[in-house]
Amino acid sequence: MSFDPRGYVVSAESGDSQWFLDTRMTVLVGGEQTGGSFTFLEWEAPQGFGPPRHIHHREDEAFYVLDGELVVECGDRSWTVESGGLVFLPRGIAHAFVVSKGPVRGLQITSPAGFERFITELGRPADGAGLPEPSAPDIPRLAAAGARYGHEMVGPPLTPPAVSGAPADGEPSV
Repeated sequence: MSFDPRGYVVSAESGDSQWFLDTRMTVLVGGEQTGGSFTFLEWEAPQGFGPPRHIHHREDEAFYVLDGELVVECGDRSWTVESGGLVFLPRGIAHAFVVSKGPVRGLQITSPAGFERFITELGRPADGAGLPEPSAPDIPRLAAAGARYGHEMVGPPLTPPAVSGAPADGEPSV
């Protein structure tokens, strides 16, 4: 499917599923379909999963949690995001998250588009249902690809034992 300025529909079966790190990312629409405006995907991750702390220099991103729970840090702020909650992570601010109750399933929008190319470069086509077998990430490869897409790795992932389940700055769960 390519960009159609008159509109279009995407079926559940038409997404491109990739195993990316220990997650399943299904790109429903990307830059080619949105004229470069945004990437929209569905994702799944196991309990305990979290990417390294990083900064997106080119795009904003938001996660809507359908099932499960995330603990998210963005700059000096922290939230617990439960099913039905949304968290917005602006570009230029270091952030990380960990799946505190999982597996988690959610929707992600990244604007402008381009995140789908990062996923495709580092991932591999999902060859079955569910999540991939857990594996250690290739941090040098992740950092090198990240640099090409405006993502900077700035620290380790959050770890589940360090998660108290309560927001660090006293804000309510979302």
